Amino acid sequence: MPTLDILNLTRLGAEDRGKIEAIDPSVRLTDAAGWFDGEYRETWPAFSSDRYLAPGANGRGTREERDRLLGAADIILGGWPFPLDLRARAPRLKWFHQRPAGASNLLRGDLWGSSITVTTSRGSANGLAIAEFAVAGVLHIAKGLHRAAVDRAAGALSARDYRPLLLEGKTACIVGAGGIGLEVGRLCAALGMRVVGTRRHAPSGPLPPGFSYIGGAVELDRLLRDSDIVAICCQWTPETDRLFNNDRFATMKPGGILVNVARGEIVDEDALADALARGHLRGAALDVYIGEFERPPIVRLWSDPRVVITPHISGASDEDRHGAVALFCENLRAWLDGRPLRNVIDWERGY
Repeated sequence: MPTLDILNLTRLGAEDRGKIEAIDPSVRLTDAAGWFDGEYRETWPAFSSDRYLAPGANGRGTREERDRLLGAADIILGGWPFPLDLRARAPRLKWFHQRPAGASNLLRGDLWGSSITVTTSRGSANGLAIAEFAVAGVLHIAKGLHRAAVDRAAGALSARDYRPLLLEGKTACIVGAGGIGLEVGRLCAALGMRVVGTRRHAPSGPLPPGFSYIGGAVELDRLLRDSDIVAICCQWTPETDRLFNNDRFATMKPGGILVNVARGEIVDEDALADALARGHLRGAALDVYIGEFERPPIVRLWSDPRVVITPHISGASDEDRHGAVALFCENLRAWLDGRPLRNVIDWERGY
């Protein structure tokens, strides 16, 4: 069998490299992690470079050497950031796999809409860590813990302003009951909440652990009316862009809590700020926001003590349980056998 050249652009340990190389004798893995950091600084917003690149990291090799690496690759294992002109510089490229789970990460580059097979790590992210973050956000707002910082700044304690909620018996709606959403729902159920959810299409078969109901996307408004907590876990697609707008926030149950661990663009942030300003929502926990790779959050949300905003860190933890390499190895075996791959992006659907 001819040599299959795989170019790795992500941080891989020796064990993971060994797993990939052991798939087949034809595999030739070239590790180029960090080589393109200088290019990322030149082509990505400075906010992204400061967030994702190590201080002082400026890449390796010349432009010609990096072009040769891309030009020889049949398959590329990429992460975030990534070269924005991959398709133009990798004429042999047949398959690109990205470690992150969100397909929308690739909207910036020239791979989107191309004939190259592109797969994501959807369903293999560090889902439990993300779910724990979502529940932590719910608890923070439900128990009024944001008031502690307000009281400290004021130099006086105000017990009446906390207004803690009991979560047992409340209803949580998981928007996007997929891999991460199922984990969020399971943890909400463990706290005694009634859990419902939506998917693009209503699933058939038994309900997953903790869920009392999962409907299609068309049922979202009906479920929102009775939900005390809403957790956004879906993919960002043309169908979900600004899914939560003025009308949807008006549909939500008064005093509701919003959590977003998906993508900022799913929420109309001005509409969210308006809903908070009129007291319709109790608070929001946002691990994502619009423009998070280019700028800080909008002041209306960031300055509101009822809003918790973090820099997309919900998937981080002291234990790396990300399954991207295992999924890549599974797909690599399928590729060599001529079988279909998992998580191939449907460009029209958006993930």
